[in-house]
Amino acid sequence: MNIRKLLILSFITIFAGCATYAGFNYDQLFGDAYPRERLVGTSSQSSDFYLDEVKPIIDNRCVVCHACYDAPCQLKLSSTAGIDRGASKTLIYQGTRLTAATPTRLFEDAQNTAQWRDFGFYPVLNERQQSPVANIEAGLMAKMLIQKQKHPLPEQAQLEGFDFAVDRDQQCPTIEEYSQYESKYPEWGMPYGMPNLTPEEYSTLILWLQNNARMNAPLSLTSDQETLIKNYEQFLNQNSRKAQLMARYIYEHLFLSHLYFSDLNESTPRFFTLIRSATPPGQPVERISTRRPYDDPKVETVYYRLIPVESTIVDKTHMPFALNKQRLSNWQQWFIDAQYDVSALPDYSVEVSANPMTAFIDLPVKARFKFMLDNAQNTINAYIKGPVCRGQLALNVINDRFWVFFLDPDKSDIPEVNEFYRSQADNLRLPGELESNTVPITNWVVYSRQQARYLEAKSDFINKWFKDGQNLTTDVIWTGNGTNPNAALTVFRHFDSASVVQGLVGKPPKTAWILDYALIERIHYLLVAGFDVYGNFGHQLMTRMFMDFLRLEGESNFVALLPKDMRHVEQSSWYQDQSTQLSDFLQRNVKPFNQPSQVPYQTDQPKQELYDILKTQLSPVLNHRYAIEQTGLSLEHEKLLRTIDDLRGRGVAYFPQIVILLIESQSGESQVFTLLHNNAHTNISSLFDEQNNRDYDNDDFTLVHGVIGSYPGAFLSLHEKQIPLLVKMIAQVKTEQDYVKLLDKFAIRRSSANFWSFSDKIHQWYRKDQPVEFGLLDYNRFENR
Repeated sequence: MNIRKLLILSFITIFAGCATYAGFNYDQLFGDAYPRERLVGTSSQSSDFYLDEVKPIIDNRCVVCHACYDAPCQLKLSSTAGIDRGASKTLIYQGTRLTAATPTRLFEDAQNTAQWRDFGFYPVLNERQQSPVANIEAGLMAKMLIQKQKHPLPEQAQLEGFDFAVDRDQQCPTIEEYSQYESKYPEWGMPYGMPNLTPEEYSTLILWLQNNARMNAPLSLTSDQETLIKNYEQFLNQNSRKAQLMARYIYEHLFLSHLYFSDLNESTPRFFTLIRSATPPGQPVERISTRRPYDDPKVETVYYRLIPVESTIVDKTHMPFALNKQRLSNWQQWFIDAQYDVSALPDYSVEVSANPMTAFIDLPVKARFKFMLDNAQNTINAYIKGPVCRGQLALNVINDRFWVFFLDPDKSDIPEVNEFYRSQADNLRLPGELESNTVPITNWVVYSRQQARYLEAKSDFINKWFKDGQNLTTDVIWTGNGTNPNAALTVFRHFDSASVVQGLVGKPPKTAWILDYALIERIHYLLVAGFDVYGNFGHQLMTRMFMDFLRLEGESNFVALLPKDMRHVEQSSWYQDQSTQLSDFLQRNVKPFNQPSQVPYQTDQPKQELYDILKTQLSPVLNHRYAIEQTGLSLEHEKLLRTIDDLRGRGVAYFPQIVILLIESQSGESQVFTLLHNNAHTNISSLFDEQNNRDYDNDDFTLVHGVIGSYPGAFLSLHEKQIPLLVKMIAQVKTEQDYVKLLDKFAIRRSSANFWSFSDKIHQWYRKDQPVEFGLLDYNRFENR
């Protein structure tokens, strides 16, 4: 540590220790508070200091807890705008609110820091006199860092005196309230419930804060990036009605995605967001911010623009989507060159815009379906990650692990299918048209009847189409044209978060979905385009209840390939102890399709056979990146690790949802694995009583090579030679004490002095192994055991 930093820290410590100093009125001492200009040119010394020394510390020590909607106190430290905006006492996740909340989306709902102050956000940086003393003594971030240095973590394996519950009561003091906070919670400095920063990291942040917390202005684009942005904006802003309808459709499906130019082959891609603007390409962007992407923009002409993502990439919200020549060619072929007419553009009335089957009725169904399947992982990821960072109520509508397949868009591209969708537009309406304030019960009856009408019409249609089982084989399944790995996906639920990966990962699951066009589209408009995280309880409850119907429909599509007499038996087995209403729905949903399957079954285990047939059929495109093979470990140890997937039972329940392991191989190279705990349920049809539907005897594991999941609950570190002991101890876990013994042997706990260095190793490995998919992990679910 240099002399200057040492003097600064000594000076700060002296003032921080003066009890009388904290009692002074901040306005009297340092003047009035108002937002300060902190951004400096990227060629300046202050910008270099921030980018090279400060930002890496903030990213790896602060953003890992302060990035998503559920960041404590809404303090999002992943961007300069978020740091300057500060914190709020208002909770976004309030499952019982009766009226919708005002959105507070960073970069969207306010244009500058002064406007965020009007929203009730308060600063974590000093906004009074910009002097070294004031910047420390009147800066909340500085005070929290100093508090941590004064009160380091106690030397305890399991920390006491901290609340790590996701739904804990949050303490969100302003600088004026800070003294009382420190007195009441002396050990709650930042990073909260984690090890201290190193002296070098601490002094770097304090030096930055002392010197007015200067941050870099937005980074400039390369000439290649500017050229490609111009090309894509030109493509998306053509004048023809075909092009305008296409651009609106693309925007409403990609507005959450992180777009990047894969043709540039950048080692670290630059990511962009597709937005609506009131200004055309070539002019400064004037962002149109609405609650939903299909809401009325209230301008005569909408322009679609690409803007850089200004936040640090975090895994929980990262959905990369490649833009390249092939994709642009596909869009041209599907939407522009195809033969169809658009007589008039759809309006933005909610009755039209909230229902894609009405708004985009003129776009060819085949084009829409191919667009969504071309990067189906991204499409499903939007359901799973979307606008939600915490979603137990939303996610208890899906099983903990299942496979997803799709109907072949070419084989379903027939006039009769297209006309059927047109005829059902009214029955395919979604709760999003009720907007964000919803009374669930009365509206639920309306939508349940509507769904019943659609299913009845669908059953009539497919009974005629597959009469006597004609053509009802696995040939109706999309194979990705032999090249696209998006044809088979695996979804993992991690209680209140979830992940989607390419390939059929793990052992054959209990359930699977087959998605047709109408189903994949409606799920998108239910869970992504039409979902409002700020909506009232009724809106969120209606979304959850309606998703029950759509999940059941996807499952019914799958069981339709099973022998006729097995369908209802199989699907009902997924819903043990089901309610009478659900039983009636299953009878109505499955039995009306009574045509035989032409799949050539040979055994009395048709579901297993069906999985095997599909795996063989899709083998050219199956992604095996998560398989435990060619990991750098010995074949014997790889085989031993794979046996963990065979473990099942109540002992599994003691493990968190996501455990990340770092194993040092015999050669000295480290490999990262993820142990996923799959919760079993007797059924997932209950809204609020998930615990009583748990089937602990059938909990199991899926171990993968690589990183899956955004919220690790535990870290394990071991040498390859310890793999036999690890597997043995995992198998022997029958009690909480057994699990703690496992942690005592292998864990890097949140209280460990090695926690941050271990975290850095995981992130470095993840970034190297999956550079496009990489995002910082989130430690808000990290356990204290």
